[in-house]
Amino acid sequence: MSRYRGPRLKIYRKLGELPGLTRKTSKKMIAPGEHGQKSKKPSDYALRLDEKQKLRFNYGISEKQLLNYMKIAKKAQGPTGSVLMQILEMRLDNTIFRLGIAPTIPAARQLINHGHIKVNENRLNICSYQCKPGDIVKVNENNKSKNLVEKYLNNPGLTNIPNHLEFNQEHLTGRVNSIVERDWIALKINELLIVEYYSRK
Repeated sequence: MSRYRGPRLKIYRKLGELPGLTRKTSKKMIAPGEHGQKSKKPSDYALRLDEKQKLRFNYGISEKQLLNYMKIAKKAQGPTGSVLMQILEMRLDNTIFRLGIAPTIPAARQLINHGHIKVNENRLNICSYQCKPGDIVKVNENNKSKNLVEKYLNNPGLTNIPNHLEFNQEHLTGRVNSIVERDWIALKINELLIVEYYSRK
């Protein structure tokens, strides 16, 4: 199952801040569950697992999808971890989120699934579409789509648009200028631990 439907604050308390999953914060800083208050040093495996889970929950992907992305990243040139992060960042749902059109990645996925988004003038409902430099992402011209996005724009998820994207708020149009740089990835994560996690499987 690719989408998590449970309580998001529970994940926030366990894994830390995940900007793509939720904008809510919790006053409770201990991990959820009966054993959350016990302070025990996590094992090396637990550290790697938590980093992998951060990636999964933040981008809203299944274990199978992440494994497939990992295989693609291993075959590509460059550091596997950096390539993996670039693949995830260039997904259409994440691009919509980073442009500020949606407050979270699940909200961006809903916009795409309901046909509110066009890529290069074609209506697209595939959230995993890999955006490429030169792609034009825009909101449909109908009033329903515009009203929904304008409501989201009043409460953006992230304040800064990364330098590989540009957004015209007047025309509700975004452009992908290049591949994202590692410094502009909002999620605080150690991708090397994820590579190590999969290298042992």
